[in-house]
Amino acid sequence: MAHMALYRAWRPQTFKDMVGQQHIVQTLQNAIREDRLSHAYLFSGPRGTGKTTAAKVLAKAVNCERGPATEPCNECDACRRITSGAVMDVVEIDAASNRGVEEIRDIRDKVKYAPTEVRRKVYIIDEVHMLTTEAFNALLKTLEEPPAHVMFILATTESHRLPATIISRCQRFEFRRVPLSEQVERLREICGEEGISADPDALGYIARLSDGGMRDAVSLLDQIASFTGGEVTLQGAVDATGGLPADQFVRMAVAIRDQDAAAALREIDEMMQAGKSADKCLEQLMHYFRDMLLAQLAPDAEGATGRAGDPAALAQAASGFSRERLFAVIDHLNRYQTEMKYAAHPQTMFEIALLKLCSDGGATAVGGQAAASAAPAAAAGADLQRLQQQVAGLERKLAELARTGVAAGAAGNGGPGDAGGSRVGGAGSARSSTGTAAGAGGAAKAPLRARVKVDPFLAAKGSPDALQALGKWPQAMQRVKEERVTVHAWLVDGEPVSYADDTVLVAFRNSIHRETTEKPANRQVIEGVLSAVLGRPTQLATLLQKEWQEALASADNSGAGREEPEVLQLVPDDGTGSQSEPLIDEALRLFGEELVVIRED
Repeated sequence: MAHMALYRAWRPQTFKDMVGQQHIVQTLQNAIREDRLSHAYLFSGPRGTGKTTAAKVLAKAVNCERGPATEPCNECDACRRITSGAVMDVVEIDAASNRGVEEIRDIRDKVKYAPTEVRRKVYIIDEVHMLTTEAFNALLKTLEEPPAHVMFILATTESHRLPATIISRCQRFEFRRVPLSEQVERLREICGEEGISADPDALGYIARLSDGGMRDAVSLLDQIASFTGGEVTLQGAVDATGGLPADQFVRMAVAIRDQDAAAALREIDEMMQAGKSADKCLEQLMHYFRDMLLAQLAPDAEGATGRAGDPAALAQAASGFSRERLFAVIDHLNRYQTEMKYAAHPQTMFEIALLKLCSDGGATAVGGQAAASAAPAAAAGADLQRLQQQVAGLERKLAELARTGVAAGAAGNGGPGDAGGSRVGGAGSARSSTGTAAGAGGAAKAPLRARVKVDPFLAAKGSPDALQALGKWPQAMQRVKEERVTVHAWLVDGEPVSYADDTVLVAFRNSIHRETTEKPANRQVIEGVLSAVLGRPTQLATLLQKEWQEALASADNSGAGREEPEVLQLVPDDGTGSQSEPLIDEALRLFGEELVVIRED
């Protein structure tokens, strides 16, 4: 047989012919045996692992004249015609070229008709992730409630691009990359049947190049067998696939080890003269150093040998490098491989990568890694020291406030006055923040966070004014996004929960989002938008969702007859809207922040 059609000749025709997907085969066979077939399947996984093949085998199994059977006979008229694609009721569609809504509508109109040639209609949609949004919407209803005589099989390499509504209506099967040992065994079987002489090292090299895809492995074997005239050797496989000879890898590694820039440039020139591409050469060189590292760290591991062959030669080459330097070289080559994708002159980038390795031996990469690992530790130490200083400062303030008789709750957010959720750290009004700062007796240099009582928001929750104000929140969010998208990104974590006294209370799931939203510049943007949307000056107050839930639970448990503590209310004495700060200071000193409410009438 000519070698030009190996894959077509060896394409699986039954479930038992499929390699590396036993978990899927067993599940489908049990479903057929127990008559529990689904109306829709989703086959996802890497290319060349048998998704479309499994779909055709399943179509034959359910429509076999001797079945439904766990294995199609491939002898009856239905099986043979489905294999050749001559059955109108088994339709294979390439969604990459038929991705529009009209093609899917055509399917939707035809599924209602009963099959005319076989037992069950089967629609195989390959590369289904290429369908448009409109096509998915047209397919959705049909997938949800198809007729009993119809089966859909969707195949894709990128299941993450499918809408969740489509995935939820299918039984999903994840096809795996075929293990190296099973690929080599299958290739050896094919070579035996086809009369091809193949070295085990060459078959292993082909299997590694295929990256777990059995289809690619058979195609490579076909290509190499044609190139070598039926004698598949490792050297012939390397030449046919455009790889680099093992001795060239060794010479390149020696040049890097000895920091011989001239030798490295000669090797690069030889590669380019042979027609190799710079990016592929860099990729293969990185794999070679990876194999050297494995030869050092895991010499006895199964499958540890890489694409370049002899494990003994790898171990000998690796003996000239330390583990740290091998790690550094791999990291260095990987970074340059990423940069090479966007380079106008890839060969120049390849040369620079090797010259840098030859000039400093990868010390830069090692130093960069050490610096990167040391930076988090230094940052953590600085944060710890700063926190310790803040705690010491708070302790001094509490001691001073205790001596002056001011309530401990005025000293910070963590005092006893916070218990029960009656007050939350938020952005209250500027009026409260002025009084709070004054209540600290002037000892605190940094301004304290303004605080606001939750009780007014609990009382106003569900009122007409609150519902009207909160109903305009989506409009406010859109305005914030238009004005400053970064502020919108932080604010989207919050949820408006109440509105009272011209203040919108927003509950956040994450404390980081809350703290960033409260920054003066961000708060100014949000309050400006709220004032514009609601038509009156409006302020923002924030808290965490768990604090709001605790406040709601506390209000429910206490009942409507809960007595409010007596408070001292201070009003302006001159009618101009400005408050007498000395009077406020004295009130806070005598009664404490918990019992003082500053109110403007």
